[in-house]
Amino acid sequence: MVDLQFEGDELKSVLNRLRRAQGQISGVIKMIEEGRDCEDVVTQLAAASRALDRAGFAIIATGLQQCLTDPEGNRVDGETTEQMKARLEKLFLSLA
Repeated sequence: MVDLQFEGDELKSVLNRLRRAQGQISGVIKMIEEGRDCEDVVTQLAAASRALDRAGFAIIATGLQQCLTDPEGNRVDGETTEQMKARLEKLFLSLA
């Protein structure tokens, strides 16, 4: 498992992206309930998807940065930096 430590601006950025996506998803639900135009709904849904993807990429980028700056090359749980990088790459590709 990769434990991430977010600080200041990193945390704000990820939370802002997630809140933006949350608002967009709420907007999509409301649009569907109101019977809005399909194109408008899909456009809003695509925006929410991009916001979620960007939040995911930011989380993974933070994990990679922390992994690469580990001076010992090992995690407390015994996972090496290389194993951790492979897991983070897999996570990154799951968003692609």
